[in-house]
Amino acid sequence: MPQYAFKGRGDNGQLIDGEIEGANSSTVASLLMDRGVIPISIVEKRETSDILATINEKFGLYKISIEELLMFTRQMSAMARAGIPITRAISGILETVQNPLLIKSLADILEQLESGRSLSIGFARHPKVFSNIYISMLQVGENTGRLDESFSMMAEYIDRNRRTANNIKTALRYPTTVIIAIGAAMVIVNLFVIPKFAAFFEANRLELPWQTLFLLNTSKFFVNYWMYLLALMVASAFGFRHYINTPEGKLKWHKFIINVPLIGDILHRAYMARFARSFSMAYSAGVPIIQAMGVISRSIGNEYISKHVNGMREGIEKGEALTRTAQQTGMFTPVVMQMFAVGEEAGNLDEMMSFIADFYEEEVDYDVKTLSDKIEPLIYVAIGAMVLVLALGIFVPMWDLAQLAGR
Repeated sequence: MPQYAFKGRGDNGQLIDGEIEGANSSTVASLLMDRGVIPISIVEKRETSDILATINEKFGLYKISIEELLMFTRQMSAMARAGIPITRAISGILETVQNPLLIKSLADILEQLESGRSLSIGFARHPKVFSNIYISMLQVGENTGRLDESFSMMAEYIDRNRRTANNIKTALRYPTTVIIAIGAAMVIVNLFVIPKFAAFFEANRLELPWQTLFLLNTSKFFVNYWMYLLALMVASAFGFRHYINTPEGKLKWHKFIINVPLIGDILHRAYMARFARSFSMAYSAGVPIIQAMGVISRSIGNEYISKHVNGMREGIEKGEALTRTAQQTGMFTPVVMQMFAVGEEAGNLDEMMSFIADFYEEEVDYDVKTLSDKIEPLIYVAIGAMVLVLALGIFVPMWDLAQLAGR
């Protein structure tokens, strides 16, 4: 938090000066008055900031992790349940957080609250930290006077998303590491190993099989044009990143990732679980269906699925039943569609959507646990193919040379 230099007068009128840490000047003034000091001037100390921190702040490189957001939400839930005023709760949390983005966001929210604005408006000023569904839940909590429940529901929602994301990352860690290792091995072999054999074969003027010629030509291409290949890879990475940040590119990329074999189906069901969980939470909190659909579409994390959710919202606005609009998207399995129909018919959509979320999450957990078993055979085949090509291309000529030497 920023450091402030202050001057003030104590109880007996003596001049007091010093430094104090606080979220903003208003917080510092309150702290001084609590200590019996009447502030005369409060000036923020501008220290020379670290170059890396300046660059991070300027280009928005600071991010808040899902663990930090979860911890903050749980703290707010506990303090709201204990009846602690929101401004005091945020001031207390500010004393403990370390993330620069969260510190800056909470300091601004505190300033907005002290200016008379609502909590949800203050949170909405920081979309990089708080999602649309987060803001909507806070609005519901403010309108109903149950902010503690809103924070508690958001903490549970964030925790479920965190567990699902961590499970998927854990399952992908092994195959990703192996693929990177294979790629690195191919580069090293082509740049440093095969050229040594090429010189040996050329010196002995051997008649080489096509496998060896293929390896030698590939290696020669790598050695002669590696700088161009590296530049092409960097340019492609930047171009790809720019493209997927455009509306059309993001839509196509998000559609592609949920159709990738093995992994795509898991990601699709994870998004569906998030949709169902968000819908259940918003509906049970009293958010109207149309508004809930709009909020969920902006915070679900996949533009392709968001487009279908928006289609559902438009259908409901026209008077169509929720089950019918859901069926038209083609995103849900027949079993889930039956749950939709039962929930709409019985009038307990929030409970049924919670069941749907549980159903999807259980499937995702099972598929994630078996994902490594499905990918491992493909990895073994790739490694085997690489070893076979190297064996045929390098060791067969060496064997022929050994036979010639034996004669």
